[in-house]
Amino acid sequence: MKDNTPLINQEEKLKAIIASLPEKPGSYQYWNAEGVIIYVGKAKNLKKRVSSYFTKNHDSLKTRVLVSKITNITYTTVNTEEDALNLENKLIKKYKPRYNVLLKDDKTYPSIAIQKSEFPRVFKTRNLTSKGAYYYGPYTHVSTMYALLDLIKQLYPIRNCHHNLTEESIKAGKFKVCLEYHIGNCEGPCVGKQSKEEYNQNIDHIKEILKGNTRKLEQKLMAEMNKLADNLEFEEAELTKRRYLLLKNYNAKSEVVNYSLDNIDVFSIEENEEGKSAYINYMHVKSGGINQSFTFEYKKRLNESKEELLSLGISEMRERFGSKAKEIIVPFEMEMEMNDATFTIPQKGDKKKLLDLSMMNVKEYKVDRIKQEEKLNPEQRATRLLTELQQLLHLEKLPLRIECFDNSNIQGSDPVAGCVVFIKGKPSKKDYRKYIIKTVVGPDDYASMKEVVWRKYKRAVEEETPLPDLIIADGGIGQMHSIKEATDALGLTIPIAGLAKDDKHHTSELLFGFPPETVGIKQSSSLFKLLVNIQDEVHRFAISFHRDKRSKRQTNSELDDINGIGTKTKSILIKEFKSIKRIKEATIEQLEAIIGKAKAKIIYEYFRNND
Repeated sequence: MKDNTPLINQEEKLKAIIASLPEKPGSYQYWNAEGVIIYVGKAKNLKKRVSSYFTKNHDSLKTRVLVSKITNITYTTVNTEEDALNLENKLIKKYKPRYNVLLKDDKTYPSIAIQKSEFPRVFKTRNLTSKGAYYYGPYTHVSTMYALLDLIKQLYPIRNCHHNLTEESIKAGKFKVCLEYHIGNCEGPCVGKQSKEEYNQNIDHIKEILKGNTRKLEQKLMAEMNKLADNLEFEEAELTKRRYLLLKNYNAKSEVVNYSLDNIDVFSIEENEEGKSAYINYMHVKSGGINQSFTFEYKKRLNESKEELLSLGISEMRERFGSKAKEIIVPFEMEMEMNDATFTIPQKGDKKKLLDLSMMNVKEYKVDRIKQEEKLNPEQRATRLLTELQQLLHLEKLPLRIECFDNSNIQGSDPVAGCVVFIKGKPSKKDYRKYIIKTVVGPDDYASMKEVVWRKYKRAVEEETPLPDLIIADGGIGQMHSIKEATDALGLTIPIAGLAKDDKHHTSELLFGFPPETVGIKQSSSLFKLLVNIQDEVHRFAISFHRDKRSKRQTNSELDDINGIGTKTKSILIKEFKSIKRIKEATIEQLEAIIGKAKAKIIYEYFRNND
């Protein structure tokens, strides 16, 4: 129901609610005029936290919009900050408020289920709704799940049929053994060849494996094997030994840090470049091995801090996976306090290895998410790279339009230049421009660059066409100074960068500023490859123009000067004689045979007279 209370009364109402808030831990809820919860938060001190929304000037536009929509505040007090965090998490899931972080959780990850029945089945599932099973997972690395299922199958042959097995139905003889029994994948509990006690003892062992208690199970199998051997039960001892070796081999391949590290949670967090999302990795360590690893994404709504998001993620993951770990490894100091767990920020040793492994997982997940999003939206990749370039060079605006220049000549002959334009990271060929050097005599690369840049942007200013957000010089420091002299002469302040080459003539570094300084950028990075692509393109464009101009001058210039000889005749002569020299040396009869008497006479006399 819409709240039509006058604005002044609304303000008084909110002030009264805030004034009566207790200074205790709890969760608070903001409601809008339509009676909908739009934000849920948690606080160590409810009064202080809620008051901050109405007494501070918020930089975030979204926070200011949120505050403007609040018409009512409710709250629930709890005993500890941890309880407040857990309550906040539950309420966010229940109400899905518009201004809370959005958990992007891929529900399609598979889990392993164990039926709650007299003879449980063990199977892969993506449906976690049934209460008639125990669930282990989800497994973000599906290959890990299949490796576990394969290990279980080898250790404990259990049924995969869908019969409703009970002791009564087995005694009644309702079933027959299937192929799985004959090939050794099942012990035949359906016909009483395996007792209920023995079957469920195997299920208990499987549960220990899925919980990550493989080290304890390994020790248990070793003790059982020795006991059977002492009792001269060699066949049973051999079977137990085979299971022991299979489990030992699996543990050797698993990610094991130190067997003394047991029942530990590990969390790490990474934000994307735009700061709109955060990725959190959760790992659970049991007996030195990682038996659970899960990475997920939070979409930010109100510019939440890393600590706020990580707190929410810790609450979410510990509840989801039922973790009771007494120690939680995190990458930075946490203000939140937990009743039954302590936080650790390791600096070295095995715990630091665990944190590093978690960080590696979250960074890989971040890269994967970016790649997926960029496949769906190619422009996003260009925006990301240009944003990275803007941050590296400290530019005032995103360099959406980049222009690059290059000169081309051979010992000063036929000097030309080219300018290529990249818009949003892609070549805009309609904006490419070719220039014939007019004022420079001889091979002066810097003077040629200054002339071309001055001509380009003088015309752009006069015609009011777009100016670039960034100019890139192909030739390093010298060309950068030439470009700056030209833009300064026109009164323009356009950022100028340069790409310098090493001794092997390979592009090696990005230069920026005056005096130019090297900008730290990896040569293997996508941004560096984009810059080299721009450089290669302007080089190709300028060289191509130079070759065309030189070829035209060398091949056709003398024939162009003969009146009465057209393009078609020139083409025929070049095709037949291959060069101007051979045309000059040809007899009148040879020329007549190709182009007729009249044109042959003109060409023959022209070359004789000129000679």
